[in-house]
Amino acid sequence: MELAAVLGFAAVAFTLIAVPGPDWAFVLAAGTRDHVVAPAVGGLMAGYALITSLVVVGVGPLVAALPGVMTGLTLAGAGYLSYLGVRTLRGTGRIGPVDTAPAPAASSGRSFARGVGVSALNPKGLLIFLSILPQFTGSTGGWPLPVQFAALGGIFILIAALFYLPLGYAADRVLGARPRVAQLTATVAGAAMLLVGAALLAERIVELAR
Repeated sequence: MELAAVLGFAAVAFTLIAVPGPDWAFVLAAGTRDHVVAPAVGGLMAGYALITSLVVVGVGPLVAALPGVMTGLTLAGAGYLSYLGVRTLRGTGRIGPVDTAPAPAASSGRSFARGVGVSALNPKGLLIFLSILPQFTGSTGGWPLPVQFAALGGIFILIAALFYLPLGYAADRVLGARPRVAQLTATVAGAAMLLVGAALLAERIVELAR
């Protein structure tokens, strides 16, 4: 692969990651409300690794080409984001000062699983990988196409981890120490997940109605 292509993809990936969306809302909620940042971000990265694997083995384009599968994925993603949004909103009343005790293993496991769901069940994530990754691959670099997809997917995951971990810990240590601000942030994050879930569902309904 050419270095220019890698750097170009890294710049595009950072731009996409820096734009607030479901991942932002989930990470902020994990930091201000649950105080379990690393497992939550690890779950997000695992979800993106799963999407990368689908693209590498050639399953991604097949999934995207099947309206029924994409509709099911959209419904699952919208429903899951809405569930997390409601759960976050219901839990905002219990936010207090930062708990210095380590989070229990079960809480870490649940946060990891939720992170996987947020990224893996987001159909936009799959479509982004399908539409953007091919633009930075080629047949002249000497690397097989699946290896190029895997490398670019790994770059995306690395940049996302380096962005979301500081974001989550900042929310935990800075906002988490201010209960009222933390409650407001978690409320906004929960509402954002509800809005994104509704937007995914509405967008799919409009596409099917055409």
